[in-house]
Amino acid sequence: MKAAVVRDAGQIPGFEPFAFPAPGEASVVTVLATALSPRVRSGASGQHYTSRKVFPLVPGLDGVGQLSDGRRVYFLAANDTVGTMAEQALADPQLSLDLPPNVSASVVAAAMIPALSSWVALTRRAELQRGESVCVLGATGTAGQLAVQIAKHLGAGRVVAVGRDGDALRRVSELGADSAIRLTGGPADGATVAALASEVDIVLDYLWGTVTTAVMPALCSRREAETRLLQWVLIGSAAGDAIALSSVLLRKRNLRILGSGQGAISTADMFAASADVVAAIADGKLQVRAREVPLEDVARYWSAPLPSGERWVFVTEQERAARAAGAA
Repeated sequence: MKAAVVRDAGQIPGFEPFAFPAPGEASVVTVLATALSPRVRSGASGQHYTSRKVFPLVPGLDGVGQLSDGRRVYFLAANDTVGTMAEQALADPQLSLDLPPNVSASVVAAAMIPALSSWVALTRRAELQRGESVCVLGATGTAGQLAVQIAKHLGAGRVVAVGRDGDALRRVSELGADSAIRLTGGPADGATVAALASEVDIVLDYLWGTVTTAVMPALCSRREAETRLLQWVLIGSAAGDAIALSSVLLRKRNLRILGSGQGAISTADMFAASADVVAAIADGKLQVRAREVPLEDVARYWSAPLPSGERWVFVTEQERAARAAGAA
């Protein structure tokens, strides 16, 4: 088969032949669509905390494909060396989900990993209660935009969106955010966020690093009741891997910091939420912007920029041929 192949850490993948492993207990899936995300890039470079740094490899964590009996499925790759950016992939039958006919393969591929990040954080980690308020720190990317929509969908009473991209923040407001706060990267960011988000119940943090170092103490210190619980859920670290945190803050405020990701949540538990995410997509409750490009052009688009909130989706020749046949 042909696949996007990364030969060494830091290299851009090329579309070339790759030996397909024996499937064993896994199902062989004809890939239709698979998305390029920051998580996929970091895994392919060997920089993600779960990476085994084994090369060569085919990147891609998940995708939409077709089984031999014709069923379309959303699936997770069963092999961390042979991912989903290929003409064929291996899927664990327990980590595959039949798709309804009214959902686009590209939309599902683009939405699932970022959507699961906030869905699982809110339902399995912070256990959002209906009517509680949520702040999404880093709301302008695909994951953040979906987090705003998912928080509303799951019953949040108020959602505050925080990010740097002004155009993307306007879109987030259209998607349901009750307040939008633009970060400037300056010293006033902490106070600006605290002014509108000090009384939230949950923070979904996709930024961490310097942003959280500024925002967390400012937001906590402005809360009216010291004993009122604030759950701060770390999902991503786009602004840095570490924060500076005063011990006084943790002793003086009822602040609960927890992570949500691979390891904190088992793969099976994360995948268990995928049926709910697909149902929300099928019902038109979640919107995502997928930019389709051919898988064979992976080298061209691997590092190509996109506006905030859009995601490259690699579509295989098989999917394009099926669409052409359906339109004929």
